[in-house]
Amino acid sequence: MTRKVIVVNGPNLGRLGVREPDVYGHQDLETLRRDCTAWGRELGLDVEVRQTDDEAEMIGWMHRAVDERTPVVMNPAAFTHYSYGLSDAAHMVTDAGLPLMEVHISNPSARDAFRKYSVISPVATGTITGMGFYGYRLALEAVAHLLEQ
Repeated sequence: MTRKVIVVNGPNLGRLGVREPDVYGHQDLETLRRDCTAWGRELGLDVEVRQTDDEAEMIGWMHRAVDERTPVVMNPAAFTHYSYGLSDAAHMVTDAGLPLMEVHISNPSARDAFRKYSVISPVATGTITGMGFYGYRLALEAVAHLLEQ
């Protein structure tokens, strides 16, 4: 049985490959979408990759994940550091007993001072940072592992 998982990405990640390639790499969102879909298939997961610059839309995705019992891999991007609304919505995901893996392409702790704190990490099932796109694969493997238990 294939299990649906959503991979949600926050602001400016639609600009992957263009925005700060020294930090985020030269691959674009379409490459991430293709990679995550393929990795998911290998793991028996039906992966849907989404991106938004709209905080309310991302919160809505978390609400829907709870209602539809869908595990989440989340790169909250800039929302990581201040969105208490997204934190509350992420908390609902884990409170529902669903895996929620936080992923960051770069290592926020090694960057600007304001990036060192995450309002998502305290409610996430786990966090993977600084591994580039490979971090998404690790997050999907973690979700598959948790679903097997």
